[in-house]
Amino acid sequence: MKLILRVNILLISIVLAADLAALATDSQQPIEIQADFAELDDQEGKTIYVGNVIVIQGSIKMTGDKLKVNFSEDRDLREVYMEGRPAYFKQTPDNGEDVEGEALLIEYHAQKSLLLLIQKARLTQGKRLFEGDRINYDTEKSIITARAAPNAPGTTGRPMKRGRVRVIIPPKESKS
Repeated sequence: MKLILRVNILLISIVLAADLAALATDSQQPIEIQADFAELDDQEGKTIYVGNVIVIQGSIKMTGDKLKVNFSEDRDLREVYMEGRPAYFKQTPDNGEDVEGEALLIEYHAQKSLLLLIQKARLTQGKRLFEGDRINYDTEKSIITARAAPNAPGTTGRPMKRGRVRVIIPPKESKS
């Protein structure tokens, strides 16, 4: 039974992920970052933004409390870490409905084409929904994986009930 459930969740993940892709023109747009504080360490290839952070590039918008960005020696983007209560992102794909996500931590690993939503993660596209403790999205392969929170000790010393992953796929709208 557990294997069948995992296979179904994987199939649902692939269907949902197939539609996720930013506008083709987004990468050609300038990146605007607003924050209460910014620090750039050009030698280390790191930047930090703190306080009401807002990032906009084309149709992509991210908000949070703290943003860390790491670059390679060639000044190519390596990683982005956005922390918040929750951190939030939104993008408009070429093919339709906006994609929105939130989590306490959003990581993007550019060289691996991997977007991670960590703790209290939620990803939506239109009426489709993915929720879990962690959501991994491979942007190159269009695969989403959601995980429930692991067992954790409760206040009585006994493990708390394990969280669950929640996926909602709405029915197709009839064309009448």
